[in-house]
Amino acid sequence: MQAESIKLGSDSHVYEVVENWAKLPDSIKTGNCHGVVTDKQDRVYIFNASKDALLVFDREGNLLESRGEEFADGAHGLMINQEGSEEFLYQTDFALRAVVKTTLDGQEVMRIGLPEHQPTRDEVEKYKPTWTDIGPNGDIYVTDGYGLAYVHQFEPNGRYIRTWGGPGEGEGQFKCPHGISVIETNGEHEVYVADRGNVRLQIFTLDGQFKRMVTDELRYPDVVIEKDGFRYIPDLHCRITIFDKQDKLVCHFGDYLEAKDMDGWPDIPLDKRIVGKFSSPHGLWPDAHDDLYIVEWIPQGRITKLKRCK
Repeated sequence: MQAESIKLGSDSHVYEVVENWAKLPDSIKTGNCHGVVTDKQDRVYIFNASKDALLVFDREGNLLESRGEEFADGAHGLMINQEGSEEFLYQTDFALRAVVKTTLDGQEVMRIGLPEHQPTRDEVEKYKPTWTDIGPNGDIYVTDGYGLAYVHQFEPNGRYIRTWGGPGEGEGQFKCPHGISVIETNGEHEVYVADRGNVRLQIFTLDGQFKRMVTDELRYPDVVIEKDGFRYIPDLHCRITIFDKQDKLVCHFGDYLEAKDMDGWPDIPLDKRIVGKFSSPHGLWPDAHDDLYIVEWIPQGRITKLKRCK
């Protein structure tokens, strides 16, 4: 008798868990999984802290390629951007203290290192970037999430423009600005910062002026990924959250908050890792088919594919 499929979500967002989706040879062991994107050919890119830091799969979960040993210690945020007729990957590495832009096949195009900003220029070891996104004119936005709690903005060629933020709990201040996203709503682009330590989203103009914040229905947000008017948020403390374009709750799913209290979290015992329950979701991506790929901050890595049902 065939086992009943596991369904997650509610209302307009219902998903079926695709069990054992990622097919990896025994020679490849993933580390903490941090970022995931898909390209226009439905290839799936997973950024994880291992010698095979960038894993490339087809839509069925077959491994196509692995590379990126230089990112083994600090692989973190991953973003993809269409520029003209070509797509590029932006790999944010807190150990290298850099954002590395490459072609999809891994050819380095640009590397952005330490910003020209006083608190970080004089304290190099404290700069630890966590995420990157691209504005409508090609400007590059980088969060210093594990460092001094700033957002840095660069021109498309990597030239420094400005910095805003700094540590604190007030408007425009951060406590681990972990993820960053440029989102268009009703024709206007805004910068969303997942201010994780303050358990909120802060929204800014493209030049860093504070506009508003979102505090409801969040547990520990890593980043906001937008598609078709919906905001998908991996809440590191054990669930996935979806908002609509007014930043109002659509649904939560995969909630496993009791995992947070287990010894060693996020490295919880193998027999406590439940299919369809998320212990430490760190990154996610909705593909062109509205399926979701979710990666977790677990030392052995964890990759989940959810097939959209409705």
